[in-house]
Amino acid sequence: MKNIQLLGLILVVAGSFMPLVHVPIIGNWNYWKLDHYLAITCWILSACAVFGIVNSSAKVVRVFGILLILLFALTLVAVKMQSLEYFSFLPFKSWRETFAGVVKLKWGWIVEFLGALLMVFAVGNKKGDQRTQI
Repeated sequence: MKNIQLLGLILVVAGSFMPLVHVPIIGNWNYWKLDHYLAITCWILSACAVFGIVNSSAKVVRVFGILLILLFALTLVAVKMQSLEYFSFLPFKSWRETFAGVVKLKWGWIVEFLGALLMVFAVGNKKGDQRTQI
């Protein structure tokens, strides 16, 4: 359980440095380029999850994994809303939606969500590693 949760945590932290959004002409953006505060929040939640992993507290890791999933979902909504607002100067709604559609999500989100889901759904043995000696 601990190893799977640690792998999920590594995926979350590594995913924050991978390309998450592609903006034409500008290039790919990772979490830090999207928003500094969201990136810091992601890393703080990851650090709190490390505390849970080190102390073998599955509940703490699950709570912070769920919080990370909510943060990622909030970030996706914020990216979509910001791209729509960025082109708000255009007169027609269809034009705004078309130009906002050029902002594409990249493969880094798969790594982020996969890592957080591994943290949440890693199931441990309740009895521990008690071995019977004969």
